[in-house]
Amino acid sequence: MASPLLARLAEGPLLADGAMGTMLYARGVPLDACFDILNLQNPELVRTIHAEYVAAGADLIETNTFGANRFKLAIHGLETRVREINRQGAKVARDVREAMGRDVFVLGSIGPLGKYLRPLGGVTPEEARQAFGEQAEGLLEGGVDGFILETFSDPAELALAVAAVRAVSDLPILAQTTYSDDGVTFLGQPPSEVARLLRDLPVQVIGANCSVGPSVLQQVIEQMAPEAGGCYLSVLPNAGLPSRVGDRLIYLASPAYFAASVDRLLEAGARIVGGCCGTTPEHIRAMREAVDRHVPGAVRARRAVVVTPREEAPPLRPSAEPTLLARRLEAGEFVVTVELDPPRGHQIEKLVQGAKLLRSKGVEIVDINDGALGRVRMAVLPTALLVREATGLEISLHFTCRDRNLMGIQAELLGAHALGVRNILAMTGDPPRVGDYLNATAVFDVEAIGLVRILAGFNRGVDASGTSIGEPCRFAIGVALNPAAEDLGREVERFHRKVEAGAQWAQTQPVYELEVLERFFERAGPPPIPIIVGILPLHSARHAEFLHHEVPGISVPTEVRQRMREAGDRAQALGIAFAQETLRAVRGRYQGAYLMPSFGRFEVVAEVLDALE
Repeated sequence: MASPLLARLAEGPLLADGAMGTMLYARGVPLDACFDILNLQNPELVRTIHAEYVAAGADLIETNTFGANRFKLAIHGLETRVREINRQGAKVARDVREAMGRDVFVLGSIGPLGKYLRPLGGVTPEEARQAFGEQAEGLLEGGVDGFILETFSDPAELALAVAAVRAVSDLPILAQTTYSDDGVTFLGQPPSEVARLLRDLPVQVIGANCSVGPSVLQQVIEQMAPEAGGCYLSVLPNAGLPSRVGDRLIYLASPAYFAASVDRLLEAGARIVGGCCGTTPEHIRAMREAVDRHVPGAVRARRAVVVTPREEAPPLRPSAEPTLLARRLEAGEFVVTVELDPPRGHQIEKLVQGAKLLRSKGVEIVDINDGALGRVRMAVLPTALLVREATGLEISLHFTCRDRNLMGIQAELLGAHALGVRNILAMTGDPPRVGDYLNATAVFDVEAIGLVRILAGFNRGVDASGTSIGEPCRFAIGVALNPAAEDLGREVERFHRKVEAGAQWAQTQPVYELEVLERFFERAGPPPIPIIVGILPLHSARHAEFLHHEVPGISVPTEVRQRMREAGDRAQALGIAFAQETLRAVRGRYQGAYLMPSFGRFEVVAEVLDALE
């Protein structure tokens, strides 16, 4: 029986979707996570991304199974769940097609094994065929319309994958290799040679994807076209060449640039165009109109109408008022907050009395810490509510990613918002190994940047999967900043990423010389958001040495530690004087100060605050 997919290809060009991994990362999934297991653990997130591509106009959507082979899944301890993950990946994509009522095709995505074949590596041809075969069987059970074998740098490995798929199915196969910016494969093979190898395989489409942008892949397709035989050609470029910034890949090619490339790619011989790494539904939406110019009018009329995004509806507005902290920062007023550590037990009275003392000194906002140094204390949200109830102070809640999975993070944040706790300092959190529980596990489904994205999404009225939460939230989103970080370049890059994600203010680690902060912003550029400077009064020379040598993220200058040693019994008074001097200097240069009372000595912070009178 003729394939509906091939029949559609005979009518005119088709538009594939864009990146899955890029979109998952943008929704808070860590880069080193197993994207494929999300088909089982968070299918709604995967389903939402598929739906966005269908709404943007894609004719083909790829399953979230690119790395779902036994070798890559073994890294995450999932090698026994190959068929289950692939079957569910296909089902999730099919569910989207049925729900949205568009005539789109589901392609089962299969990528390289992640290990080299012999003799370069240790994988035998038979082991490779078995691995590809079990993945193909799972996708077939899930109901795919065809297979896309993509991002292969070795045509020999691709040939093994094709053989494995063809052994279990006669559905159409798209076979794609990847190229360097020099226009050759990893093994140095030119596109024309690769095309001659692929056209002799039992596949219907050959092509190129990933690694480079439309310009280079246009040249690749031009060289493949004369050697393609009876095969159609496909091309799915990255959004330009990636730039590595810290641990992140940045893609710069815009949707408009991708749309402009469609005519050239189709004229070069491509029958399927789409996107790979770095591309989004906006890229695909921009390409849709360009592709339609190459589809005969009668054919275009028979095809389903593109689902338009619901952007025309008036956006929901949050009903909550901005927090006091947000109003103060927006007005450019100087803000003072004081950190309170939850108790190690269940007694809250000492903390409440300290908070009342601070209020008598004019403090309006207190920060409730969240398990600093990976040590067990009372949970942060109940502590915050008890302090607020007893004192009337506004709360700024430190919120870490260490102890909660993605669902738990969102559930607790929504609960905090409902309870009126809406200032959130988004932090990755100290791992348990630096605390008292060396064998405790950490979750870290997302880190601080992903947490900021979640909060910003809530403020737009959607959760991490893009699903509506109804009325938008009104969180005031803060982030941590360490101007004395050992890897200053990485800290600068992360600061910019936090701002891009939606941070509204930054709160620094304790600073003992403002020159450190100024050097940071000489490198990072002028601060685009308000900066609240951390001030931690020193109590003794021993305290200064401990902070400098044993607490991550704190640097106490040599001169300060020397003067604390020389002060002897007057060390605490000198520490308070240092803190007062810093506070006065901060008031003239930055928008706030964040005071931290060590060892629960709130009276010391109260004395530091005298500097503002």
